[in-house]
Amino acid sequence: MKILLVEDESKTGSYLKQGLAEAGYLTDWVQDGLSGREQALHDDYDLIILDVMLPRLDGWQILTAVRQAGILTPLLFLTARDQVEDRVKGLELGADDYLVKPFAFAELLARVRTLLRRGHSREENMLQVADLELDLRRRRAMRAGQRIDLTAKEFALLELLMRRSGEILPRSLIASQVWDMNFDSDTNVIEVAVKRLRNKVDAGFSTSLIHTVRGMGYVLEANNAHS
Repeated sequence: MKILLVEDESKTGSYLKQGLAEAGYLTDWVQDGLSGREQALHDDYDLIILDVMLPRLDGWQILTAVRQAGILTPLLFLTARDQVEDRVKGLELGADDYLVKPFAFAELLARVRTLLRRGHSREENMLQVADLELDLRRRRAMRAGQRIDLTAKEFALLELLMRRSGEILPRSLIASQVWDMNFDSDTNVIEVAVKRLRNKVDAGFSTSLIHTVRGMGYVLEANNAHS
């Protein structure tokens, strides 16, 4: 199990990293918000422990960036202020739990274990990018709480795009993975399928998630960096 700890206080960070190591968790510890965001977005973690008050970038901004990127890693945020507004804000932004400083390490460890169990259960059953959710167990797609009716092939196509969110997928890969066929440049099966899926997923929303990258393929991402 790998944990990212973003905590600027040296004493607290050292104490938590040592305690988590003794409990059997590999922990990466960074002490500023920008480093925390980069680690969270580009490395794979089973849990993120995030302080709210950080230099360079605060915890709210990191949490927002992580969830907007479609990363569902369970997140526990730490706050020194026991105010309802702070707790509500964190949970609304996508945090899974919170802990008010000062806290007993035993309580933090109990919450860590609970979130790790919950996180693995959720990862196996659910994919999410921005406000688009794909429930693999129930074979159901939703965007911003609205049900999207998909055919079996459309569901398979959307699952592939979401699992590899941010990656440009060539038509040949989509053809082999979804239709189990070799790509023929003379057929427009892929284009038609993507167009139908895009109409279902993006129609009526201000932010498009499925994008065409000319000459290369298709990509699903919240912030289209390939346009």
